[in-house]
This record gives sequence, structure tokens and C-alpha cells, in this order.
Amino acid sequence: MERVDAIRNIVQDSLVRLEQTHVAREVALPLSRQVIHACAAAIRAAHRHEYQESNQLLGEAHKHLQHIQSALVDHSEIYFTGYVSDAQKEFAEAHATLAFLSESPLPGPRELHIEVPSYLNGLAEAASELRRTILDALRKDDVARCEGWMAIMDEIYSFLVTVDYPEAITGGLRRTTDQLRGVLERTRGDLTLALRQRSLEEKLAQFQSKVSKGMTPLNDS
Repeated sequence: MERVDAIRNIVQDSLVRLEQTHVAREVALPLSRQVIHACAAAIRAAHRHEYQESNQLLGEAHKHLQHIQSALVDHSEIYFTGYVSDAQKEFAEAHATLAFLSESPLPGPRELHIEVPSYLNGLAEAASELRRTILDALRKDDVARCEGWMAIMDEIYSFLVTVDYPEAITGGLRRTTDQLRGVLERTRGDLTLALRQRSLEEKLAQFQSKVSKGMTPLNDS
């Protein structure tokens, strides 16, 4: 009888724990979706140069993340699951994108109160976001700023490619870095082509100016 009672107590305690974990998950899961939604909106606002709105959206995302962390403080088995990491990654990406576009200081993982793997993956994705910024600037013939953003992409990739730890520790950072390399190569090609075209147009304009002033061999007949 004592053994039966012991088993019953263990099972009942286990069920209580499972119920607590379930309740915590039901709190954290929708909040993580709200974080991702707010961060996506913050990135869009940053691309529109609406930096104040972007900051406000990130403030909302931060509150949601704090709520998640409070709900999961005793449930590490959920805290370190994919959807929490994804929310933190999107939070890091949005902060980094805003910092790059507004030329403000880049916050680190400690300042954002998120895990390092999520932060590094978010940083890589923020670097990829700069491709959109560069292409938009090229359409406006703003080449000077493009080179600065390209330098940021290069610097981030050069750092991340040296991170040599198992994927289980880095949260799939190697795959994210490989994706960044592809984006980086395409963007470098687009920027190089734009620079060459601009140089050709400038030389053609100079030549036409000389022709109009009679300063070329075309008039030596």
C-alpha cells in the first residue's frame, strides 16, 4: 500500500508540473508571435526612415519578451525551444537593422537581454536586410552610402564566418552565415555593376562635353 501511495504521489506531482508547463507555454507562444509581428513592423518602419515608430514597436516587442521570460523562468525546457529563440532572433535583427539605417549605436545581446545564439543569427539577418537598402539607394543614385552599408555587411560576415562551434550551441549560425554569404555576393555584384555603369556615364558625359567645346580629334578634319 505504501508503494501504491508513493506512485500515486509521484504521478500527481508530475501532472501538476506538466500542467504548470502547459500553462506557461500557452502564455509564451502567442507572445512570441506578437514579438515577431512587432519586429517585422519595426524593420519596415526603419526602411521608411520612420525611426521613432520603429523604436516604439521595438519597445512593445521588448515588453512581450520580458513577459515571456517571466512566464518561463521555471520552465527552461520551453524557454530554450525554437519559438522563443525565433522571437529573440527577430528582436535582434530589428534592433540591428534600425541601428544600421539610423546610424545609431548597435546594442549587444546583454543590452537586449537575449541569448547570444539568437543575437548572432539576428545580426546576420540584419546584414542581409541591408541588401534591400542598397538596392533602394542604387535606384536613387545614392552610391556613396551604399559603399558604407556594403562595408557593414562585409564586416559582419567576416566575423561570423570565424565562429566555429557546433550548430547545437550556435542555433544554426553556420547555415545563416552561408545564406548571408550568398546575399553578400549578389549585392557586391549589383553594386560593382552600378559603379561601373556610373563611371562609364561620367566618362561619356565628359567626352560629350569636350566634343561640344571642340576639344576632341573629331574636329581635326
